[in-house]
Amino acid sequence: MNKLRLLPLVIAASVIFINCGNRSDQMNKNNSGITAEAILGNPDYLAISYGGYRQNSRDIQPTITQLKDDMLILHAMGVRIIRTYNVHLAQATNILKAIHELKQEDREFEMYVMLGAWIDAKNAWTAEPDRIRDEESERNAVEIEKAVELANQYPDIVKILAVGNEAMVHWAWDYYVEPGIILKWVTYLQDLKKKGKLPATLWITSSDNFASWGGGGEEYHKEDLNKLIKAVDYISMHTYPMHDTHYNPAFWGVPESESGLSDKEKVDAAMERSMQYAIAQYNSVVSYMHSLGVDKPVHIGESGWATVSNEFYGKDGARSIDEYKAASYYSKIRSWSKEKGISVFYFEAFDEPWKDSANPDGSENHFGLFTVDGQAKYAIWDLVDEGTFNGLTRDGNVITKTFDGDYDKMMETVLPPPALKEIMENQ
Repeated sequence: MNKLRLLPLVIAASVIFINCGNRSDQMNKNNSGITAEAILGNPDYLAISYGGYRQNSRDIQPTITQLKDDMLILHAMGVRIIRTYNVHLAQATNILKAIHELKQEDREFEMYVMLGAWIDAKNAWTAEPDRIRDEESERNAVEIEKAVELANQYPDIVKILAVGNEAMVHWAWDYYVEPGIILKWVTYLQDLKKKGKLPATLWITSSDNFASWGGGGEEYHKEDLNKLIKAVDYISMHTYPMHDTHYNPAFWGVPESESGLSDKEKVDAAMERSMQYAIAQYNSVVSYMHSLGVDKPVHIGESGWATVSNEFYGKDGARSIDEYKAASYYSKIRSWSKEKGISVFYFEAFDEPWKDSANPDGSENHFGLFTVDGQAKYAIWDLVDEGTFNGLTRDGNVITKTFDGDYDKMMETVLPPPALKEIMENQ
């Protein structure tokens, strides 16, 4: 991010600091006046994507007690902003109730929400032969109105509304919509703000793949997208180098110049290339935005690295999945984003087994920093050592380390990427 664009925020923060004495006074813990502009890109406000589902189906919703336990765990590790994905299930309402109750119980408790409204095309998720991408599901209006209701009910918690999740990217063929549909609802929400029917400081965005924001091929460069970029308060983009270790693996394989390195050195080099790949995708979105004469914040709505996979990414494929690699990516993207003043809603907090319930070892089930039963993965073993989670539990389980904290045992699961030549020959 251009540092000049951060200057107004830095100046504003400095003025508040002078007026209030210190940052903790500025960010009064139960003050609904705290804004998305103040917390996005703020290194004191760590962001993460959150679901909280424990079972193989979302038919079984997490209870408010379970949600409160999760919020306490995330709060202990410094998370202050969570992202949710829809409002038509009880989880969204209940997570806001849980946070509200925690704030009533402890004035020092602080957690904010990027509330997602799910958007579908007409005939999405049906047996119809074609989804109608320039027409929308009738449920979209219901979803948006529920999001508006919750944002008004909890203005001290809901600071961002996201219209759709990966709704514009072409590979989401089950449900994706044209940018004009997202634009319609973003404009609607912005108009509500102007009319005083939503908080004026509530930020409106859509959260989508980097290509959908213009960072990919020209097939995405449509006038409605350009209008959308101008309509949102900031861009929320996704980048997943992990997925492209299979789909676009030129950055992943071990080049001949690194063939003499140790296995661990090969992994470390590949993870550094992965981080540079993510940065390039981020920069491609910023570049397209600037080409339109627009200059506004760009944050990362999703990026993460799974720890288990029996698919393309596992042993006989890209060999890109294990806790060591996931920890490396987590550390790198947190460090880079802090330096650049960018929020990353890291994907995700806890493993969620419903996402690929037919395949327990499918990667989609294993993006969490914690396992579903509350074990901390290698990326955050240090927090366990520091006592961060002392006294906290998930479903009655104390927070312990995966692999019983045995580094050598964990490293036995770590394999180097294939040779680049081998990857390219198999494409």
